[in-house]
Amino acid sequence: MKKFSDYKEDGANWITLASGEYYPDILVDACNLYHPVLELFSQLLKKSESPSRLFMQIADTKQPWMRIQLCRIFRKYVSPNTPVEMLKKKTKAKWICDQFGKEFRPIVEVQKAFLSRPMPDEALCALLWEYKSRGQKGYDLTERMFELLRSKFPDLDITGPERAGRDIRLGDVFEDYPKADRPVDFMIKEGDDILAIGFARYDGDRGGSQEDDRTGGYRNASNELLAYALGKDLRTKIIFVNDGPGLLLGSMWNDYSYIEDHSDDILVVTLRMIMDRLTYEWLKS
Repeated sequence: MKKFSDYKEDGANWITLASGEYYPDILVDACNLYHPVLELFSQLLKKSESPSRLFMQIADTKQPWMRIQLCRIFRKYVSPNTPVEMLKKKTKAKWICDQFGKEFRPIVEVQKAFLSRPMPDEALCALLWEYKSRGQKGYDLTERMFELLRSKFPDLDITGPERAGRDIRLGDVFEDYPKADRPVDFMIKEGDDILAIGFARYDGDRGGSQEDDRTGGYRNASNELLAYALGKDLRTKIIFVNDGPGLLLGSMWNDYSYIEDHSDDILVVTLRMIMDRLTYEWLKS
């Protein structure tokens, strides 16, 4: 069987490109969706005597989706150095203000900057729209992957979140797994026999340190799984389903090839390779 590295020369023919959206076509929908968010931010801004008070009011917003969008606007106008994921944590609102409040932009400057923009602000709505579609390509990849796997192996049990949803945790699969919170994207089972543990990602335009983080994390996960399987005398294989133009950037293809070459129990495939390279014989070997 050909190795993943053997496909590199004509790699562009083996990747799948996710569909995207054109600018400025998205602006009408983006402005319609985020206009209410900007209106609420404006109301809270008018009632706030300080940036910390503004953030505490945002944290009190009951609807999670609305609160997250308000946090994103807050970050743009008030605290660009504060990670969005930190701002999303409602229970840490007071702690965030205590720790980072001194770096917040003065409320008068925030009001002046906000009022200098049109309502709705097309530029800001376009930025928020980018968050909306983030992860969508990965969801599309996994959905199509499940369809391919089930058509190829109709008698096997293919499980995992097909779009959004909680990843499988290996602590729920193996009682004594050393890193119980290790997330995986799918499993292939035959009865009670776990034939393969899988990871699936769409690589867009990742590069540099992000590229190293992804493949480095994969190497750690595969080494950890292989060591566990060996210690338990399991035949469980590891499958990495990766696709997208990011595979053609930098050293990505070589890095994934290195991971696959590390063990005969590891397979790296794009969607287009699944039908040819992933076989029942390999799963059972």
